[in-house]
Amino acid sequence: MEKKLESAHRFLAQEIGRTPRVAMITGTGLNAVTEALEVDARIPYAAIPHFPVSTTDGHRGTLAVGTFAGKRLIALEGRFHLYEGYSAAEIALPIRVMRLLGVTHLFISSAAGGLNPRFNPGDLMLITDHINLTGKSPLTGPNLETLGPRFPDLTKAYAPDLQRLASAAALEERMELQKGVYAAVHGPHLETPSETRYLRLIGGDAVGMSTVMETIAAVHCGLKVLAIAVIANVNRPDLMEEISLDDVITRANQASPRLARLWGRIMNLTEEGPF
Repeated sequence: MEKKLESAHRFLAQEIGRTPRVAMITGTGLNAVTEALEVDARIPYAAIPHFPVSTTDGHRGTLAVGTFAGKRLIALEGRFHLYEGYSAAEIALPIRVMRLLGVTHLFISSAAGGLNPRFNPGDLMLITDHINLTGKSPLTGPNLETLGPRFPDLTKAYAPDLQRLASAAALEERMELQKGVYAAVHGPHLETPSETRYLRLIGGDAVGMSTVMETIAAVHCGLKVLAIAVIANVNRPDLMEEISLDDVITRANQASPRLARLWGRIMNLTEEGPF
C-alpha cells in the first residue's frame, strides 16, 4: 500500500505543483458543486497510478485543481464505494494521497436518504456524527505508522470548529441547514421499511453508502473533516415510496447550486484561516 501511495503522490505532485490546503469530494449528482471552480488542471482518475475509477452514474471521475471562492482547492469529482467492489483501503487511498500532498482539510459532499421525519427532500444536512454499519474500516490490516496511530480517536470526527463555521455560513446565506447523524450502509440495495425503522431507532438522521470510509481515513491521517449531505428523499417506514438512482441524481442536481453557494461562503469566512 505504501508503494502505491508514493507512486500516486509523485505523479500528482508533478501534475499539480503547489498543493491547496483543502480537498473536496463530490457525490452522486453533485458535480455541479464544482462548476464554479476555475480549473487549472483536470486529471481523469484512470490516469493516476493506483487510483480507483468511479463506476457509478453521476460521478465524473476526475481530479480537478483550481480556484473556488477565491481559494485554491483540489476537487475529487466522484468517489468510490464498497458496493462497487472496492476495499475500504482502496477507498481510503485518494484521501491518504491528499494528505501526502499537504492537504489539511477535507470537505465532503454526498447524497443521502432522510430518516428524520422533520427533513424534506432537497434539505442540506450538516453531518455531526456517523454510525458505521458497513462492517468495514479502511484501517484494517497493518497500520501505516507514517500516516497515523493504530487506534485513532473518533470523538470529534467531524471538526466542531468547522461545524460552527458552516452554521455561520448558512446563517449569512439565509439558508436552512439541518444537522444530524449519518448512518452508513454497504449497499447497493436500498433499505427495507424495517431497516429504515431500525436506522431511525438507533439515532440515524440520514442514510447513505459513502462518506464514512473517507472520514475514518481522513481522521486517521490528521485531516479536519466537514461533511454536508443533500437529502435526496425522506424514508418514512410506514409510507415508503420507491426511489431510483435517476431520482437521487435529479434531486441532488437541484440542490447543487445551494450547496455550492454554502461551500463558497464557508471558504469566504476563512480569510484569516488555513485555507
